[in-house]
Amino acid sequence: MASWNSVNLKVIYNVLGWIAFVCWSISFHPQVVLNFRRKSVVGLNFDYAVLGFVKQLAYLVYNSSLLFSPTVQNQYHIKYGSNQMLPVAPNDLAFSIHAVLLSGFTLFQIGIYHRGGQKLSKTSICFVSIAMLGAAVCVLIAIPKHSWFWLVSCFNTIQVIMTVTMYFPQALLNFKRKTTSGFSVGNILLDFLGGITSAIQMVMQSIDQNSLENLFGNIGKTLLALVTIFFDIVLLIQHYLLYPSKKIAPPNSTVVNVELTKEINQC
Repeated sequence: MASWNSVNLKVIYNVLGWIAFVCWSISFHPQVVLNFRRKSVVGLNFDYAVLGFVKQLAYLVYNSSLLFSPTVQNQYHIKYGSNQMLPVAPNDLAFSIHAVLLSGFTLFQIGIYHRGGQKLSKTSICFVSIAMLGAAVCVLIAIPKHSWFWLVSCFNTIQVIMTVTMYFPQALLNFKRKTTSGFSVGNILLDFLGGITSAIQMVMQSIDQNSLENLFGNIGKTLLALVTIFFDIVLLIQHYLLYPSKKIAPPNSTVVNVELTKEINQC
């Protein structure tokens, strides 16, 4: 397997990777804290939360398999060349583990806090069902052929699809309500910074290796960064330009929950 040609680029790569980890990991916390303070999840789109959880599970399967399975690594090198570096870093796995835990806890909050009539859409249920069925079919195809790298790549594809679909419901809910109240912008700011640093991290590896194979070898991570950046920009435009925040009653007040509930029911 190839090694780094430049010590400086390797250091930059690792630093950027852990910056992305910190930003993406902390990005889950503002929403969790907001839910706890309000004792309400009104304004947080449930489709966004559920699709995000499925996405993180699929990404965890990919990252852990490519980092720890010699068989998967060998099949990767057969496809992309034995002189290619693995496109997954330890910070990717650390992020995946943290993301699964936090997104799962957010679902727990949805189960115990005030929901204001919100519920999971049939479209989201359909997407999740198709993703699970698709994963099962891929497993059945991979087992007799021992195509393990192909299988984990399928999980990587699932996380990309979930990434694309998870942002639409929240952006649509903001559009219908003409407000981003109840949805933490701190989450988006950190998510955006994480996407930027993750994209630059992959570019550093490509420059060092004078190859684009790492971008195509982990196309899921590449698309994850690009899709995240695009939709974060959309959500930031909604929050700061289209639907700027207005001063309302204290966060824990019943008035806030009632007003937000009315907004949701009107959608």
